[in-house]
Amino acid sequence: MKKIGIIICGRYQSCGGGKCLRALRERVGAFSIYPKEEEVELVGYSYCGGCPGGNVEYVPEEMIKNGAEVIHLATGLVVGYPPCPRIRHFKQFIESRYGIPVEIGTHPIPLKYMQAHADLPFWKQSNMEKLAGHLMQEDPALQEDYN
Repeated sequence: MKKIGIIICGRYQSCGGGKCLRALRERVGAFSIYPKEEEVELVGYSYCGGCPGGNVEYVPEEMIKNGAEVIHLATGLVVGYPPCPRIRHFKQFIESRYGIPVEIGTHPIPLKYMQAHADLPFWKQSNMEKLAGHLMQEDPALQEDYN
């Protein structure tokens, strides 16, 4: 069994997690790395604490105490407007401080967000393709289903 934690963007701190949990069940988006036959348990779900991300220093420790073996930084950090400028720092800090792998993304990027962001200069300048390329390679029909 793989135990995971999810950290979402503070802008969406009241999010119920529906898309993330659905993607986890369906093993799509960033959760496609887990085989469908492998049981996955969500052991923590919190937000970053808002800019500049103060909870990122403490929330992973709580998740690890609950058994987390990997932490996912939610898709909202990638496709929120603007994308989180600290997402790379969060990944590096958590991996360095806690020795736990960090995956970028949860659910597939909704098609409407992909279309809205694709031609904007900051999207290319922030090199989102390199950071979260696996989320950008989804079938457009699946992305549309997550609109």
